[in-house]
Amino acid sequence: MKVLIVDDSKAMRMIVKRTLSQTDVGKCDVVEAENGAEGLAKVASEKPNLVLCDWNMPEMSGIQFLQKLRESGNHVNFGFITSESGAEIKTLALETGAQFIITKPFTAESLNSAISPCVA
Repeated sequence: MKVLIVDDSKAMRMIVKRTLSQTDVGKCDVVEAENGAEGLAKVASEKPNLVLCDWNMPEMSGIQFLQKLRESGNHVNFGFITSESGAEIKTLALETGAQFIITKPFTAESLNSAISPCVA
C-alpha cells in the first residue's frame, strides 16, 4: 500500500507518518508533498492508494487539490487531517469527494477508524 501525505509542515508530515505506522495499515510506502500542487504531481507519478492531506497550505490548498483531482477523473481515496473543524468545512470536504476529515490533534485510533474503510 502506498500513502501520500500532503502538508506544508514537515513536522506534521512526520507525525502523520509515525501515527500511520500505529494503525492497522502498519508498514507502508509513504510519499510526501508540501502543498496541493506538489501533491497533484505526486498522485500522477506515484499512484498512491490513499492521500492524507492538510486543508490550509500555500500555493494550492487541500480542498483545491481535491477538486482538481476529482475534476481530472481521479478517485483515489482521500482524507483530510486538519485543524479546521467547522461543519461547513466538513460538508464541503465530503461533497467534493473526501472519504473523511480528522481534526488535529488526532490519535492512532481516530486515524485507524477513518482509514479502515479506505483500505479494506
